[in-house]
Amino acid sequence: MLELQNLTKVYPNGVHALEAFSLTVREGEIVAVIGGSGCGKSTLLRLIAGLEQPSRGRAVLDGATLTQPHPLVNIIFQEPRLLPWLTVAGNVGFGLADLAANDRALRVEEALLRVGLAGYGGRWVKELSGGQAQRVAIARALVTRPEVLLLDEPFSALDALTRADLQDHLADLWAESGTTMILVTHDIEEAAVLADRIVVMRPWPGRKLEEIEIALKRPRERTAPEVEALKRQLVAALNRSLDRSPGRSPGRSTDRSPVRAPENALGSEPVRVPFVP
Repeated sequence: MLELQNLTKVYPNGVHALEAFSLTVREGEIVAVIGGSGCGKSTLLRLIAGLEQPSRGRAVLDGATLTQPHPLVNIIFQEPRLLPWLTVAGNVGFGLADLAANDRALRVEEALLRVGLAGYGGRWVKELSGGQAQRVAIARALVTRPEVLLLDEPFSALDALTRADLQDHLADLWAESGTTMILVTHDIEEAAVLADRIVVMRPWPGRKLEEIEIALKRPRERTAPEVEALKRQLVAALNRSLDRSPGRSPGRSTDRSPVRAPENALGSEPVRVPFVP
């Protein structure tokens, strides 16, 4: 289990990126984090990954405080960040130097098979399409068999069809592995299709506005009424996250109710959504 306890990050230049962010992520859960620019989403992932240190608070995995990169935590960035002087297999197996060559080759072959790139190990990065390169990045993250996988808008640079295909593929991989995932995204449909729970953040400084539990079975059809209703709710929540009206302190409110949807995207009184049986 991953516990985030009052994570706060203030950079040396005075930028207050994150304030008192707390969250318990259950084993095998997919949590999506959405919010406008400046709400500390990427900072949150970097703190969990041990790439930066919090100003206050801590991230705890299975009772151990995360103070540096951890072998059970891996991250996928917006860009594949592949090494062009290595083959596909070399990129995927880059973090497995401690394994014997045969074991490393078997692990890499298995990872490429899982992302639909069996037989691509000998290719060079320049020979890959954008979608293929991101699949290699996913394979590189999965090959270490992490307990927690962090995803920082991993499909944002791809075209709509490739993005939807990789979203579905990620859902299939999660069904196989049960890996705990935290997904940062600007794509509300991506969050609606993939997540068990969605955290909506408020910016300046970044803090939690709402949590929305999703009681929809998988796989989820993007055009299903329940998914469309959830997307409308997310639009309304994002609108609230940017509301800086005097006297409001939405960063302290939390909604743990089942999925509901407002009557329109601007946020009327919400109504309960019927779930897929």
